Amino acid sequence: MRSTVRKSADVASAKADLLVVAVPAPAKRLSGPAADVDAALGGLVAGAVKDGEIDGKPGSATRFHAGPALAATRVVIVGTGGGSAADWRSAGSAAAGVAGRVTTRSVALVPPAEATAAEVSAFIDGFTTASYSFDRFKGPDPARKAAAGRLTVHSPTVAGADLRRADRLAEAVGGARDLVNTPSNHLTPTMLGEYAKALADATPGLSCTVLGKGRLEKMGAGALLGVAQGSMEPPRMIVLRYRPAEVARPGEVLGIVGKAVTFDTGGISIKPSSGMEEMKMDMGGGAAALEATALIAALGLPVEVLTVIPSTENMPSGTALKPGDVVTAMNGKTIEVINTDAEGRLILADALTHAAREGATRIIDMATLTGAIVVALGEVYAGLFGSDEEWVSLIRDAGEESGDLVWPMPLHERYAPLITSPVADLSNSSNKRQAGAVYAAQFLREFTEGVPWAHVDIAGTGMVGGKGTGFGVRLVLAVAERLAQADAAAAD
Repeated sequence: MRSTVRKSADVASAKADLLVVAVPAPAKRLSGPAADVDAALGGLVAGAVKDGEIDGKPGSATRFHAGPALAATRVVIVGTGGGSAADWRSAGSAAAGVAGRVTTRSVALVPPAEATAAEVSAFIDGFTTASYSFDRFKGPDPARKAAAGRLTVHSPTVAGADLRRADRLAEAVGGARDLVNTPSNHLTPTMLGEYAKALADATPGLSCTVLGKGRLEKMGAGALLGVAQGSMEPPRMIVLRYRPAEVARPGEVLGIVGKAVTFDTGGISIKPSSGMEEMKMDMGGGAAALEATALIAALGLPVEVLTVIPSTENMPSGTALKPGDVVTAMNGKTIEVINTDAEGRLILADALTHAAREGATRIIDMATLTGAIVVALGEVYAGLFGSDEEWVSLIRDAGEESGDLVWPMPLHERYAPLITSPVADLSNSSNKRQAGAVYAAQFLREFTEGVPWAHVDIAGTGMVGGKGTGFGVRLVLAVAERLAQADAAAAD
C-alpha cells in the first residue's frame, strides 16, 4: 500500500472507498472531523455515541454508508483510546478489518488536527499489518479480496516524508513476514543469501557478502558448520554493511545478528512431529535483521551498521551432530552438544564473534531461541538480556515506542553451572529443567568479545498462530533512530 498526504482536512471532499475518522475515549462530545462527518450523516454518529455503540475504545470500529454529502462510499469511526501509539495501531487494525470485509481499493484518513505524525504512522502500521496476507502458494480465488492499494491522509500537519517512512516500515515488516512464512523448500540458506544480495543491490549504500562453507571452514566457524553437517543444504553466513556518507558519530557501528535456521527438525534430538511444519519460521530473527538493515539504509539514517545472519538447516542424518559431540567455535571455545535441538545458540555463537571482530561496537541479536521464554512471557513480550545496562535500557525504551515489546530478564554468574561441561569449555544445554531462556543467553554472552550486547528471544513473539509476525523490524529501526538522535545531541 502507498500513502500520500493532502493538506485539506475537509471530510466532504475526501474521495475514497472508505473514509476513516477517529474518536478518543470516552466518546462523549464529537469535534473536528468526527463532528463534520456527523453533520454530513444527519446526526447518525452522535446517535451511536449516545447509544454506546461508539465509545472510542482502541480497536473499536463502527461503519456507516456515506450519504450524498460525502465523496466517500463508506465511513468508519475508529476508537483511539487515550491516544498512545498502541491505541492508534489498534485503530488502524480495526479499520483494516472493516476494509477487508468489502472491496476497498482506496482509504482516506482524516485525523484530528492535533494528531501527530507518529500517531498517523502508527495507524498506517496497524492498518498494513492487519491487511497482510500470504497467498503466494494459493490458486486464484474470486472471493479473495485484495488489500487496499492507496491510503490518503488528509492533514495540514503531516508531511510526505513521515508517510514515506511509514510505508517503508510496512514494506520491511511485510518482507520479513514473507520470508518467515515461506516453506523451507522454497527458501534454503542459499536462497536466503541470494535474496539478501538482491535486496542490497536495490538499496543504496548497502552491500552484501555471502560466506559459503569453504570460507566458513577457513574462519573456524565450527559451531555453525557442526549444525549444518546433517543437511544436504550448505550453510551460509550473510554479512550486510551499511556505511552512510555521513555518520553521526564516527567509529560507532551498530551490530545486528539474526538467527536464520530455515528449517529445524531438532536434529538427532528430533522434535515431535505435531507442529513441526512451523519450524520453517525458525529464521524469524534473521528475517527481521535482514529487512531492518535494508530499512535503515533506505531511510538514510546516519548510523553505520554491520549485520551478520548465520543460516542453515538442522536435520537428522548419518552425518548429523550427535549428543555428546564436541565442536570448536570461531573464538576457539569448545562446546559439548548436549541437545542438538539447541542449535540456534551454536550458530549465533559464531555470528556474534564475527560481528564483534569485524568492528561492531554494540550488538543486538534476535532469535526464536527457547520455548522457555514462551512459557515465561507468552506472545506479548520478547525476552531481553544484556551485558550493558545502558544498552539494555535503550532497547527496552525502543520497544515501548515501536510496539515490539521487550522485557528485561536476568543474567548472573550463578547460572554459569548450567552451561558447564565435564569434557569441553561449555555445553549448549542443561539436563536441568530450569531457567532455559536465561542460560541460553548466558551461553551467547561467551561469544561477544566484551562488546556491549543484548539478546532478544523472540520465540513467543516472532511466530504467532503458525504465522510470522515480522517482530524485530520495528524494534531495530527504533533503536537505530535513537542512536542517531543521541549521537546528534552529543555532537551538538
